[in-house]
Amino acid sequence: MKYLPNTDEDRQEMLAAIGARSVEDLFNDVPKEVKFKGQLKLPAAMSEPELLAHLSKLAAKNGDANDYACFLGGGVYDHFIPSTVAAVLSRNEFYTAYTPYQPEVSQGVLQSIFEYQTVICQITGMDVSQASMYDAGTAVAEAALMACAVTGRKEIVISEAVHPEYRAVLQTYIQAQDVKVHVAPAKDGQTDPEKLAALVNDQTAGVIIQNPNFFGCLEPVEEIEKIAHAKGALYVVDVDPISLGVLKAPGDYGADIVCGEGQPLGNPMSFGGPYLGFFAAKEKFVRRMAGRIIGQTLDVRGQRAWVLTLQTREQHIRREKATSNICSNEALNALAALVYLVTMGKQGLHEVAQLSLQKAHYAAKRITAQNGYELAFKAPFFKEFAVKTPVAPEKISAELAKKGILPGLDLAKFYPAYKNHLLVAVTERRTKDEIDALAAGLGGLK
Repeated sequence: MKYLPNTDEDRQEMLAAIGARSVEDLFNDVPKEVKFKGQLKLPAAMSEPELLAHLSKLAAKNGDANDYACFLGGGVYDHFIPSTVAAVLSRNEFYTAYTPYQPEVSQGVLQSIFEYQTVICQITGMDVSQASMYDAGTAVAEAALMACAVTGRKEIVISEAVHPEYRAVLQTYIQAQDVKVHVAPAKDGQTDPEKLAALVNDQTAGVIIQNPNFFGCLEPVEEIEKIAHAKGALYVVDVDPISLGVLKAPGDYGADIVCGEGQPLGNPMSFGGPYLGFFAAKEKFVRRMAGRIIGQTLDVRGQRAWVLTLQTREQHIRREKATSNICSNEALNALAALVYLVTMGKQGLHEVAQLSLQKAHYAAKRITAQNGYELAFKAPFFKEFAVKTPVAPEKISAELAKKGILPGLDLAKFYPAYKNHLLVAVTERRTKDEIDALAAGLGGLK
């Protein structure tokens, strides 16, 4: 079976139309000395059944979270995804919709985005949400630039306990901006309030923290809010959305901007993406928000309709007036988050968060009962915690993978000072048997 539909006659007709004698003529600009000569060492062609069988064998060499007990975290988490998410996302009116360039004829997509914005506001305690961003890293960076635009200041203070990759994205964003970024040190797994306060001044546009932070610890959010607002800076909180099932919403402790990674909300880990950045703020800052905002109105017949209320990207307005060059939103991933939250409901989100919390603390208790293992920090944590190990994390990962367990993340990858530290994440999917197997596997290593 041939996979390319063009016949020899088709190819000759196309070559004649463009005035070329052969396919090789199309590459005449490539110097002869760098052209490959001869035949590529490729296996013989296969029939479709043979090829499918071959590819299946190759695919079987990979393992995923259905094959392993996954305790990996660090910003990406193995939460359960209800079947309703895939059922809705698979409808062709959603998965073929790119972006509402003609919003008046995109009512279904606009409504789904509006409802996504609504649930993000509900869980974060904020007034307005935009249609979504690429991921948490870009959301943090856009929050920093928004804080600068709102305040007219050019300095950002960000906690060392914010995900290192998010901080790296921020540094990339501000390279072409006249913005200084100061990193507030962490102490015992939390942002050090005294060190942070020493960095915040009258030129600080925004103070950025993550709660729970990269180490899994809860931050002194109310104390940091006072430090930020005392100097007129905006308070930016990056938050795990699942934690909001049990923790106070950032809007309730004074956050001005709330962002985070929406992957835990119905989006699979997918080997690293695509993911979803959510972004919400107080209403008075709405005109400085990046991306697009969907609003509700009435049409000429008095019926409810949906519109692009705000779209402040540089493609649509004068460049100097644009808030960002973000050119799209993660509509399908945002829809997954919407379906997940609607399916789970307030009580379901609470139960997922409660189970993650309880199982993580059970895991911490079982692991630290093993000889040589101890919690790295005394600060309270939600579903993720750091463990000091008597064995190198590389060895732990290699040995436990043989037993079908992904034990966690080597913390030294991001923080070299924390050598022999393992970051362990526990979601509602982990069973007692899996947690016990992890603890026993750790205890059996030397």
